[in-house]
Amino acid sequence: MKIAIFSDNFYPELSGISDSIITLAKELVKSGNKINFYAPRYSAKDYKKAKFIQQELNLGENVKINRWFSFHYPSGTGQARLALPNPLHWASLKKFNPDIIHTQLFFGIGLDALISAKINRIPIVGTNHTAITEFVRYSPIKTEWFKKIIMKYVVWYYNHCDYVSAPSQSVFDEMEQFGFKRPHKVISNPINFDIFNSASLNYNMQKFKKESGLSGATLVCAGRLSPEKNIDVIIRALALVKQRFPEVILVLAGHGSAANGLKTLARKLGVEKSVKFLGTVDQLTLAGLYRASELFVISSTSETQSMTLIQAMACGLPAVGVRARALPEYINDQRGFLVEPNNHVAFAEKIMILLENSALRKKFGENAAIFVKRFSAPNIAKEWEIVYSEVISNRL
Repeated sequence: MKIAIFSDNFYPELSGISDSIITLAKELVKSGNKINFYAPRYSAKDYKKAKFIQQELNLGENVKINRWFSFHYPSGTGQARLALPNPLHWASLKKFNPDIIHTQLFFGIGLDALISAKINRIPIVGTNHTAITEFVRYSPIKTEWFKKIIMKYVVWYYNHCDYVSAPSQSVFDEMEQFGFKRPHKVISNPINFDIFNSASLNYNMQKFKKESGLSGATLVCAGRLSPEKNIDVIIRALALVKQRFPEVILVLAGHGSAANGLKTLARKLGVEKSVKFLGTVDQLTLAGLYRASELFVISSTSETQSMTLIQAMACGLPAVGVRARALPEYINDQRGFLVEPNNHVAFAEKIMILLENSALRKKFGENAAIFVKRFSAPNIAKEWEIVYSEVISNRL
């Protein structure tokens, strides 16, 4: 089938959304599908922030990427773009003539997807990846009434889709409070097990640790360094953990608007030498980092799944996280520990329990690797092919 994927968030912007839809497209074309992406055009600065060469992705002859003019707007990555809806965009879809449209977000290009579907009478499915109320912090208006308006808009948007997915039930729970009523299902984002796995025949952990300067027990956190991730909680916990484990280090992989503040906090707490800011790293390096670490740590209150969490689990890492949004759907007492948000003392206590008990770390890590196998790219692509086929059939 021919599938049009619309997303306001795409390469080179660093995000779980971008990674997941690119991974999904690569898998879908293996079974003969054709994909057209519709995404913003990014600036040279956006590629530079991500440490990418400014050139288009090559995803094979059955994947075409269409870029539309866009503006910069504030975000945690500093890379976000906004493309305004345009009648020329709606008309251009006719050239591809897709069997179905899959919209990933609800901003400018998302609106183009919805309008194109209605004008061209094409079935449309939507995925809501986003914890909406957490991201209102980036708008100039941060009041409760504005959050409600945004949520009502988001629900209005997805109520105009034929079918809706989300990577966790927490997303639907929030939407249903504001009138969401369309057919829906939890469908995970896919993991590339060719990269993220608990074992590698060509992997030398000690060599990686030496080359990366990881001399002690390593805690790893990956993703945007932005306010909603609450990484300050982890740094405060680290200061407590170091009282018992002086050699422990925290590695942060990613970039974002909170980076300078986090560096200042580390200096203030006297742990700046124990916090390594790696910036953006490629996926192979990230997988190596996971396999060279003892724990994955996440204190975010905005996760609708967390791609970095499930990638780390695929590499056999136990996790310490917070009891917020989707994280309890992925971290349980067989795969790690959960504590209440913003409680750095409790966070530190759970880290120390796992650092002291290698057998428990191994058990949790093995359980985590088994759990996330269901989210492999082939499994998720097959699930989407079934959904696409059913939605298309229902519209005939």
